[in-house]
Amino acid sequence: MNCESPNGIEPEAQITVRNLTLAYGSFVLMRDLNFTVKRGDVFIIMGGSGCGKSTLLRNMIGLIEPTEGEIFYEKANFTRSDAAERRSFFRRFGVLYQSGGLWSSMTLAENVALPLEEYTDLSPVEIREIACLKLALVGLKGFEDFYPSQISGGMRKRLGLARAIALDPEVLFFDEPSAGLDPINSRRLDDLILALRDSLGATVVAVTHELPSIFAIGNDSIFLDSESKTAIASGDPKELLAHSQNAKVREFLTRGERRPGE
Repeated sequence: MNCESPNGIEPEAQITVRNLTLAYGSFVLMRDLNFTVKRGDVFIIMGGSGCGKSTLLRNMIGLIEPTEGEIFYEKANFTRSDAAERRSFFRRFGVLYQSGGLWSSMTLAENVALPLEEYTDLSPVEIREIACLKLALVGLKGFEDFYPSQISGGMRKRLGLARAIALDPEVLFFDEPSAGLDPINSRRLDDLILALRDSLGATVVAVTHELPSIFAIGNDSIFLDSESKTAIASGDPKELLAHSQNAKVREFLTRGERRPGE
């Protein structure tokens, strides 16, 4: 079930994907993708390995251009935007990459400062203050001058999240955010994602195959199928688990031990 505002009005669409085809040359990964992501949603892109989940995410943030179709943010056409318009879009995005994408030669504070240096005119002192605040928000206060190699894997994930929220983005994109984490740290990261979504008022789009995370944070989703090369289901993952008649969707959503409400 999608989130609703207190007055019962359906949230507006923040992202609209129309007739999207993902391909590498003549090899088609996905075709005819159509879906919307409503403001304030935690939208999950799920499916088996190799179905194009991360490729879809990269299309949505402009790292790859779609073979066909268009992506809109609110009513603005992201796919057809020029370089200057793209830069204004990027200012509204925060991205947590699966690998972290961290600079090993920079301290934690310097890593978080990068987008602030790129997209704002703030002074070095102001940038340092904001970087320290973002690190504190993800539980890394006191580690500002450490290097990524000096902290644990779970802390590096939180560092990546701190950098993703540096500009108070409208949309947060996560590519396998809990990959490589143990169940306890994975759950903590899920809780942190929800807390930051609520505090920032952001919309979240996450690629993940981790069932506990899917059920814990997702309230809408799309399921990509590599065999038919398109989306075969959409909706709240918990509702899909309870009511989907599609065997592939049921198999995917029941292969783990955790169930909604546990």
